[in-house]
Amino acid sequence: MVITLTDQASLQIKEMMKEEESSVHFRFGIQGGGCSGLSYSLGFEENVNEELDHVEEINGISVVIFKQDIPIIEGTTIDYKQNMMGGGFTIDNPNAIVSCGCGSSFRAKEYEGTPESC
Repeated sequence: MVITLTDQASLQIKEMMKEEESSVHFRFGIQGGGCSGLSYSLGFEENVNEELDHVEEINGISVVIFKQDIPIIEGTTIDYKQNMMGGGFTIDNPNAIVSCGCGSSFRAKEYEGTPESC
């Protein structure tokens, strides 16, 4: 497996998928931006490009990842935390060497991305 989804994250993703109008995949990846250069991207996707995407089933969820993102996110764990202020996904990426103060972006050893101001 490229990434790990905790039980709580899996439950939340499955609940969110129920709200989609069609059958979708969970897409996880990175994009340039944020004050450290890279930001995580989570969402739902109907289409998969077999040349560009890696697809695997994790806890009953079809997960799609751009093949080029794998070296940067391999070993990442996605969790879902709930507290009195609400809930949200947390991402633990062992490849992140620097994270910004606001926690929304990071830099990897082999890829800096495109830093922007916070």
